[in-house]
Amino acid sequence: MTGLSTDEAAEIRAPVVSVWDLPIRLVHWAIAALIPFSWWTAHHDHLPWHRLSGYVLLGLLAFRLIWGFAGSSTARFSRFLRGPVAIGAYLRGRLPAVVGHNPLGGWSVVAIFAALALQIGLGLFSIDEDGFEAGPLSKFISFDASRAVARIHHLTFYVLLALIAVHLAAVALYAVRGRNLTGPMITGRTRLAPGVPPPRMAGAWRILPAALAAAALAWFVAHGLRF
Repeated sequence: MTGLSTDEAAEIRAPVVSVWDLPIRLVHWAIAALIPFSWWTAHHDHLPWHRLSGYVLLGLLAFRLIWGFAGSSTARFSRFLRGPVAIGAYLRGRLPAVVGHNPLGGWSVVAIFAALALQIGLGLFSIDEDGFEAGPLSKFISFDASRAVARIHHLTFYVLLALIAVHLAAVALYAVRGRNLTGPMITGRTRLAPGVPPPRMAGAWRILPAALAAAALAWFVAHGLRF
């Protein structure tokens, strides 16, 4: 280890462990791809594809919600959603090292999911100005209400974009400080900081029932709450 600092030597000796399971990574990158695709299809009036993209996003979001209770320890909301005391300790640098989301990162992820859920929900009740292209739940409200929802659906997309921009800025800031957050989201693996216990990975058998439940929900909603 000649020529290495103590921290550098410790990092080399640190074990490489699984941090993000395959479902988390697939959902993450699928959402990252489908949000710009949804914008493009709406911008170019490819509304059937826009609706399909929304339904897939709904299924992905539903799966992520289920996985937040049944998945690996780093995927669970109970693991990374912390209160103001923990957030303050993290900002002061007094919170012990963790593997996975830190307190601020966890809430930023939830904020993006909440904005995405709102965006999808509004789209389900929206209708175009000619009344030809409509979300599957627009039948439950009046035409004027559906048009108002469609306008809100358009505006709230910018809220989602702002939250994504903050998320990307944070990832870039960590990269400048020498911590790569993108790599582990691709490979699923990272070096474990000293004294930090490795996360518990969920059994693969849990993936299928969670995926089936999420797909059934998306199908049910896409068909106007009818199977």
